[in-house]
Amino acid sequence: MILLFLIWAVIDRRDAVVIGVVEGSILALGAVGLTLVYGVLKFAHFAHGDSMMLSAYCAFLLLSGVVSGSRPGVDAEVLPITVSDLPGATTEVWKFSFGYGLLVAMALSALVTSGILVVLDRLVYRRLRQRKSGIVIFSIASLGLAIAIRSLVLMVWGPTPRKYTTTVRENIDLPFDITILADQLFILAAAITVTVLAYILLFRTKLGKAMRAMADNPELALISGIRTELVIALTWALAGGLVAVAGVLLALQAQLDPQLGFVLLLPLFAAAILGGVGNPQGAFFGGMIVGIVQAVVVTFDFLSPGYKFSVAFVILILILLIRPRGLFGARL
Repeated sequence: MILLFLIWAVIDRRDAVVIGVVEGSILALGAVGLTLVYGVLKFAHFAHGDSMMLSAYCAFLLLSGVVSGSRPGVDAEVLPITVSDLPGATTEVWKFSFGYGLLVAMALSALVTSGILVVLDRLVYRRLRQRKSGIVIFSIASLGLAIAIRSLVLMVWGPTPRKYTTTVRENIDLPFDITILADQLFILAAAITVTVLAYILLFRTKLGKAMRAMADNPELALISGIRTELVIALTWALAGGLVAVAGVLLALQAQLDPQLGFVLLLPLFAAAILGGVGNPQGAFFGGMIVGIVQAVVVTFDFLSPGYKFSVAFVILILILLIRPRGLFGARL
């Protein structure tokens, strides 16, 4: 049924499908990171969406160097040197609305976010593992961290939405009467590239083999000589990199908003569960499907665009009722 819906959408709702593919690629990237954490640590990381939002704001700080000032509507510069100060960093590349400075900020934000997640694991989740806490405690702890991250962003940057650039974005005409923004083309290419790199790391390297061994049987992996705590730290680092890229791409597609992480949480979990929990490839396709379905369904006359993220909730409920293991998951 999903396949038939996608075929109909490509034929009858072509423009909406293009938007859905772009947004779906971002969800796919975030869902891959989410399913990695679940595969190794076996708990739902509710702070995943807010980590994406935090990484997007980190990139904004590296680009602009500003935070909210003491007076409403007035920003204060806190960094003496920013990425935008690099020669030609803000000069637009090709038809994109940004320069190479955004790529530098995104890479630095990935390093910062990876470090933050590793530190949070050491301060919070590692202690819970040592106490042999249940998955409910882990999930509640991650929910508390999500609220803390959101509050921190509100205190530092305020509730006002922000953007990386204010330049008018150019359109690109593609075959079959398809029009897409140049920035959206970059988002799609970047998301797919990073996902492919993550796939190579997981299935073509020793680290990936160790992570998959941990996901299958942590006790056996420990007995086999795998340094499980190191693998866990590297898993958080990899998830942080994926989260950062996804967060920056999402902010480039829309805008920076402190509620971004909360809004993302349901679509991310819907994508991960639809693809099969613990299956990175499935998470990618699940994200693409959720993104396309959300974009297409709200084009119907009887639905308001405000219901867009409610579609993810419906998908989540249906997949749990009809096929709890997901489209690509193993039989439960």
